[in-house]
Amino acid sequence: MASPSAPRGPGRPTGPVRTPYYVLAGGLAVLFLFPLLWSAWASVAPAPGTSQDSGYGLGNYRALLEYDAGLWRYLANSAVVSLLTVAVTLTVSLLGGYAFARFDFPGKNLLFLLTLAILMVPYATLLIPLYVLLGMAGMQNSLIGLSLVLAVFQLPFATFMMRISFEAVPRELEESALVDGCGTFRALARIMTPAVKPGLITVGLFAFLAAWNDFIAPLILISDSSKAPLPLAVATLRQQSMGAIDYGATEAGVTVLAVPCLLLFLLLQRHYVRGFMSGALKG
Repeated sequence: MASPSAPRGPGRPTGPVRTPYYVLAGGLAVLFLFPLLWSAWASVAPAPGTSQDSGYGLGNYRALLEYDAGLWRYLANSAVVSLLTVAVTLTVSLLGGYAFARFDFPGKNLLFLLTLAILMVPYATLLIPLYVLLGMAGMQNSLIGLSLVLAVFQLPFATFMMRISFEAVPRELEESALVDGCGTFRALARIMTPAVKPGLITVGLFAFLAAWNDFIAPLILISDSSKAPLPLAVATLRQQSMGAIDYGATEAGVTVLAVPCLLLFLLLQRHYVRGFMSGALKG
């Protein structure tokens, strides 16, 4: 008697559907990867008016390394801003999402709607008021102030993600911890936080990518070139003669910017997908 075939994973195409599925997926992969691959090629290819005017090599990367305050300074600025943004976003959204998911208080739903309403406000319109507030707080032209502003724009989505992540966790798990003597904060730290790890990773990854690649906020809030993050430095990378753009060094900067994002996404993609699925699998 023939043994039953092994069950297939959910959502996996079978039979004649498989070939169009892989063709479509491959086409989309090429479509999205082409700009990045072209930038990587252009950063080492010879081109007139660049630091790599003959033969393939790393001349454009050497020009980027020596530009103004130096590549390492710009990378350090971007890393500080991104990590601070992630830390603030994770801390506030974890506490806010837990409160919205597990506690009942007057005006809870209205406050949550007001939090989400920030997503409907155009990004650029808030930068000038925030610039004035940072000046009043003595944090203008600082990486900490820039990080706080970027975290503000991430918090509505992050709080929404953490709320649905906590709601997907069975209440019995938390109640068992409370019966065993855990306080609210201890249950949150030891029981609930590990249970919503995919949601935390999703929120952290979104916050990191947004802060790492942001250009508008540093352009408005940072006036000292030595404090500029890498996207702002790449945008202002120009030759001294006639204001011509050094496209080779610019492409090298784009490639350097993309590498950490690609590595993080490849390392965390499984948790990223699970974090998005947590709300869909609720109940």
